[in-house]
Amino acid sequence: MIPVIISAVLIVLVYASIWFIISVIKQRNDVADIAWGIGYIVLVAYFFLTRPHSGRALLVYVLVLIWGVRLATHIFLRSRGKTEDFRYKKWRDEWGKYFYLRSYFQVYILQGIALLCIASPILVVAAFPQSSLNALDFLGLSIWLVGFIFEAVGDFQLARFIKDPRNRNKIMKTGLWKYTRHPNYFGEVTMWWGMFLVLLSSPKGIAAILSPLTITYLLLFVSGIPMLEKQYQGNVEFEEYKKRTSAFFPLPQRRL
Repeated sequence: MIPVIISAVLIVLVYASIWFIISVIKQRNDVADIAWGIGYIVLVAYFFLTRPHSGRALLVYVLVLIWGVRLATHIFLRSRGKTEDFRYKKWRDEWGKYFYLRSYFQVYILQGIALLCIASPILVVAAFPQSSLNALDFLGLSIWLVGFIFEAVGDFQLARFIKDPRNRNKIMKTGLWKYTRHPNYFGEVTMWWGMFLVLLSSPKGIAAILSPLTITYLLLFVSGIPMLEKQYQGNVEFEEYKKRTSAFFPLPQRRL
């Protein structure tokens, strides 16, 4: 396991540094969002080419590849032709003369650490021989598919809503967004819990729980829901939507 971890750390360190350089050249830190999904693909490619792989390893690699390609493509298309994301722009203003130093460590290196934690299923299947696939693997796959549908459909619905000029300054409240204020985040978390179930039949698979715990904490309490919803504070339409609609788990709307 140690050689796998060392390899992953070195790859992510180089990868994060390259994207930091790209951010300096392009003068926008939100390229880190595009780099996020691609980073997992880089790890998958490396371990696929350098380590023996079983059916379970291939399943994990394929699921991560599908997720990473879709997410990176979605974020690239979303940000193309637009100014830097408001969250990164805010830090650019706040960090002043320490902007580049803090960007490297607080955006790229910190993201690399999170990536390594969430990528723990990849590291486990790369490090240990795997048994044959069983019912638990397919249960995990089913849960992963539910999460993938929520994330992909939620992102698609929101992108289509934003693209319509009639919806300018309006809040998305239809489709999956009628049942949860963040269907894409619910989908993301669900996928990694599904992946953890796939790893439960693996030697040392319990270590993969670091993955769903990390992404759940980040999206529910740090950089996901709290940071995104902060920009809507005081928005009358959003406050009404917030009272009626679940923050995370898909539920019927509450009556007021």
